[in-house]
Amino acid sequence: MIIMIAAAAENNALGKNNDLVWHLPNDFKRFKALTSGHHIIMGRKTFESFPKPLPNRTHIVISRQKDYAPEGCIVVNSMKEALAACPKEEDIFIIGGGEIYTLGIALADKIELTLVHETFEADAFFPVIKEEDWRLDQAERHLKDDKHQYDYTYQTYVRK
Repeated sequence: MIIMIAAAAENNALGKNNDLVWHLPNDFKRFKALTSGHHIIMGRKTFESFPKPLPNRTHIVISRQKDYAPEGCIVVNSMKEALAACPKEEDIFIIGGGEIYTLGIALADKIELTLVHETFEADAFFPVIKEEDWRLDQAERHLKDDKHQYDYTYQTYVRK
C-alpha cells in the first residue's frame, strides 16, 4: 500500500523555510510508530530538514541534482523510480514535501493526515484532498494542552 503521511494546517500549510511551523510531540510519536521499519519517500529538501537520517527506515530521496548522494540513502530522479526501489509486498510511506505530495496523491492508496486546527503562513502546501477520490475512514480529535499549542485531528483517508 502507498500511504501519504503529513501534518497540514486548515489552509493546507505544511511549513515555511523548510521547517514546520508548529510543534506537536504526539504527532512526531505517531509518525515514528507508523513509518518505522518501512521505506519512506521524500524530496531532497525534506531530507535535508532532518538533523540526521531517521532511524529504522529506508530513505528514498527524490532529487534533480546530478551528484546528490547522501550517505545511507537511495537517491532517485522520479516518483516512478522511488516506488520501483521499494519492496512490492510492503507499505511505503510518502513523507513530503509539498511537491512530492503533489506527485504522490494520484498514486496513493491511503492518507494519514494530522489536521492542525489553525491557519499559517507557509511556502509549502499539502494538495487538496478531493471528496470524489477519497473517503474519510477515521478521525480522532485532540485538544491543545501544555505540550500541544493547537487542537489537531488524526484523519485517515482511503481511496474510493
